[in-house]
Amino acid sequence: MLKMYWEMIQARYLNEKGQGMVEYGLILAVIAAIALASFTSMGTGLVAKMADIVTKLGGGT
Repeated sequence: MLKMYWEMIQARYLNEKGQGMVEYGLILAVIAAIALASFTSMGTGLVAKMADIVTKLGGGT
C-alpha cells in the first residue's frame, strides 16, 4: 500500500512533460516585454526628435 502511494506521488510531482515548453514560453514572454518597452521608449524619443527637426526647419503646424 505504501509503495502504491509512493508511486502516485512520484507520478504526480516528478512528471516533467511540458516543463521545457513552459520555460521557453516564459523566456519568450520576458523577451517580448523587454522588446516592447524598448521599442516604446525608442519610438517616443524618435517622435520628439522628428518634431524638433520640423520645428527647426520652420515647418511647424
